[in-house]
Amino acid sequence: MTEEQSTTVRPHWWQRIGPGLVTACVVIGPGSILTSSKLGSEHGYSMIWVVLVSVIFMLIYTSLGAKLGAVTNESTCTLLAQKVGRPLTVLIGCGVFFISAAYQFGNNLGVHSALENYTDFKYGIVIFNAISIAFLFGFKNLYKLIERLMSVFVGLMLASFAINLFFAKPNLLEMAQGIIPGSGGNGVDSILNISLLGLVGTTFVITAAFYQSYLARFKGWTVKDLKDGRIDARVSAGIMALITIMIMSTAAAVLRGQDLRGVGDVGNALKPLFGEKGQVLFCIGLFSAAYSSFIVNSMIGGFILSDSLGLGSTPQHKSTRILTAVVLLTGMFVALYVIESGIRPVAAIVAAQAVTVVAAPLAAGGLLLLTGSKKVMGEHRNGVLMNIFAGIGFLLLLGMAWYIATQKVIPEIQKMRGQSAAVAPVENLE
Repeated sequence: MTEEQSTTVRPHWWQRIGPGLVTACVVIGPGSILTSSKLGSEHGYSMIWVVLVSVIFMLIYTSLGAKLGAVTNESTCTLLAQKVGRPLTVLIGCGVFFISAAYQFGNNLGVHSALENYTDFKYGIVIFNAISIAFLFGFKNLYKLIERLMSVFVGLMLASFAINLFFAKPNLLEMAQGIIPGSGGNGVDSILNISLLGLVGTTFVITAAFYQSYLARFKGWTVKDLKDGRIDARVSAGIMALITIMIMSTAAAVLRGQDLRGVGDVGNALKPLFGEKGQVLFCIGLFSAAYSSFIVNSMIGGFILSDSLGLGSTPQHKSTRILTAVVLLTGMFVALYVIESGIRPVAAIVAAQAVTVVAAPLAAGGLLLLTGSKKVMGEHRNGVLMNIFAGIGFLLLLGMAWYIATQKVIPEIQKMRGQSAAVAPVENLE
């Protein structure tokens, strides 16, 4: 082999992937762990098919994001501003920012749940937020650091949850049957309300797919790397599906019928069954899921808001790091309030849900619009088949938005208004 030939040899495929690992770490967080465990404890293995459906749509939109980042030379929100105008782009950026802040609150509580089994110190999340901010401002090549960290966390999650599943001794035949919709005898209402609108919401995370376009640019992908992007997206989808199914199957095997109200309940329920080591393994997996999602989720909110405002879209821009730190601190302070008071911040949760109703379909629509544009993508724009499947995913997001608005946001607002009306006469008497 000549010197010229040796310089053109490309690394192995597993050395060229990366953005998908980062995206998988956002999706596998405390929320998805709790939802998967609850479904496993309530419905056994019969909802495994929902995991596969959710991951397929996540794969489609992650592929769109990777392709957009590899083909274009400009940031996603810059392209959107050119297409639909700056005001609508800013609306999407603000929406993604608030969604990330809401997720961050859950990630902080996930880290706290993993730590509280082994220490009475209540403010561990303050230390971890400080470490995250130090990473954020202390490293020049932030993407490379994040990719390596996420690779470690993915390995820890796979190992921890796989060993838990081995101890659980799941029924392999029932697991296989769970791939078939309706295998558990669940009615349509049960499937729609609990699975498609619960598990899909924590697995089909459109903001993470949107951010994949940024990660592809940070990785340095170009048109010649489109094949790597497709492989990367498939590896990411496989990891998401595997981890989620392992968690659900563990709960189906050993936690059947138990009421799991919080992610900490899952670890506590495993202790008498698997012993101290089993609980430690679960907590390692939980911590890896929470803290990996913890870092990247905050970057999603900070980077996309900064880009939508036209302030910058790369780790080299100060605005992206500053706004990422704002997401981190917002999630930390809300979590500390809950830990100290024990009171759920209902108003903040309702506001975040309301923002999700608007921002998630807009982000998906924006990604679909850009990747389907010949002016933006040239010969690499979406084909008919991709547009059909992505369109179905978009309709699914609209259905989830409708469900959240009508079943969660509006009832909670009416409840809060009713409580205010009940308090008002008392206040008037004083």
